[in-house]
Amino acid sequence: MKTCSLMLAAAVVTLATSAFAQTPKIVMEEMMVPSSDAGIQIYVRNKRPVDMNTFRPERTVLFVHGSTYPAHTAFDLELDGLSWMDYIASRGYDVYLLDLRGYGKSTRPKEMDEDAKNNAPLTRGDVAVKDIGTAVDHILKRRNLPRITLLGWSWGTTLMATYTTQNPDKVEKLALYAPQWIRTTPSLVQAGPGPIAAYRTVQKNGAKDRWLNGVPDDKKAALIPAGWFEKWADATWATDQAGSQQNPPVLRAPNGTIADTAEFWAAGKAYYDPAKITVPTLLVLAEWDRDTPPYMAQTLFPLLVNAPGKRMVQLSEGTHTIIMERNRMKLFEAVQNFLDESGRS
Repeated sequence: MKTCSLMLAAAVVTLATSAFAQTPKIVMEEMMVPSSDAGIQIYVRNKRPVDMNTFRPERTVLFVHGSTYPAHTAFDLELDGLSWMDYIASRGYDVYLLDLRGYGKSTRPKEMDEDAKNNAPLTRGDVAVKDIGTAVDHILKRRNLPRITLLGWSWGTTLMATYTTQNPDKVEKLALYAPQWIRTTPSLVQAGPGPIAAYRTVQKNGAKDRWLNGVPDDKKAALIPAGWFEKWADATWATDQAGSQQNPPVLRAPNGTIADTAEFWAAGKAYYDPAKITVPTLLVLAEWDRDTPPYMAQTLFPLLVNAPGKRMVQLSEGTHTIIMERNRMKLFEAVQNFLDESGRS
């Protein structure tokens, strides 16, 4: 592994929020980690207590995002004075996130600056899993650890689960938020007619419609606190400098995930073998999720035949994006309870 370029070396932030009786100090570092592919660098962010100097597998967590949006504008988006990344770090964890290539602050492949129809779908699952491996190996070397805990959201659950089946000795525990599985309902992520192009473009108004899909009409107005959608959308669309200059602004997202869905999930084939997961595993889902409906987790759960201490938690009154909704603390608490339990023996 090449040496990473450190972008911000000791930014200390204080969490001032009603959720905490005290205000722990958190240090944040950002780094670009070179991939094995020439010209591709993976953005990794780290947060931990400023006085943390001992690192353990069960207290080290890596998060990866889903099909369309980067990690850092959701997992570390401060809402009401607190991000999920802050929440975990403040409890004595060394927490990381990564943006896969083509997303957020990571390198966008050169094909994303060309006509999307001129190239094959970008960032297929095998490529994304390789990026996860780059980040994991960087963290293991940085902290002199044998394993870490993995946390994935949506498409990220497929990637983290796949990585775990291929690298069981490097994984302490596995937490899957809104897990993908074989699809029996239409996907909300569409590439449009014709062959699947290299990437797709997403507009803000379409993002909110997708977010609220499946929410009862009388619950929609109160689901997302005032200003939260706008704060997330502004931060997310700003990560695409070229797309944000269009009128209306768009976010370009790689289509590898759509190609994978067509080849596997929508075709009735599993992308990975859940029986090969041999670490403690959590599935957490929300009742109004239409991107990865509850039937997916319910089908996957009994297939985790070799995952010790597996459990599944379904949260009420939330969608695929409960991470940024009024009931987000239910998600935070469910995952934290799992993280705080003892890991591998």
